[in-house]
Amino acid sequence: MSNAELPRTVEPNKLAEKEASLDGVIALRSLSRFAALLLEPEGDVDVHLQFGMDAERRRVVEGQLDAPVVLECQRCMSAMRTSLMSSFRLGLVISDEQARQLPRDLEPFLIHDFEADLWQMVEDELLLVIPPYPLHELEDCPAAGTLEALDAGQDKGPADEPEQRENPFSVLAELKKKDDH
Repeated sequence: MSNAELPRTVEPNKLAEKEASLDGVIALRSLSRFAALLLEPEGDVDVHLQFGMDAERRRVVEGQLDAPVVLECQRCMSAMRTSLMSSFRLGLVISDEQARQLPRDLEPFLIHDFEADLWQMVEDELLLVIPPYPLHELEDCPAAGTLEALDAGQDKGPADEPEQRENPFSVLAELKKKDDH
């Protein structure tokens, strides 16, 4: 993929008619909604987009994204490096009516005044693939030893239970017994 920055806005209908492809990068910090979800919004997302027409002469864009990111593991709350990847196929539409007419295999991408915001499209796709609860693999998680200890503690049988503690209200029960006599 190219190291050049992907243009923010394009005329996708013209690109589709030319069957053009675009390769480039977008700085993760430039995608504010997505960057807010990252522990470290550093680095770039690599983008490849192929514009064209499908068999029904609909304008489409197919894309692949690869974004190395740092998320916060929800198990140990420490940095977790991973790569988010997405492959998608979108139908270019100018109205909600056109969007409803797309076949199920095409997600709509709404364009305004014959221009499309590619950065918004990329950000939307990244938001779809970010895990709702990022977790290290158990063997890679710094908290794994703590979890194993907790699990071991939960496996105790009745013989392993500590002595029964005295009920703090037993003194009141004794007083009530004395009053009843």
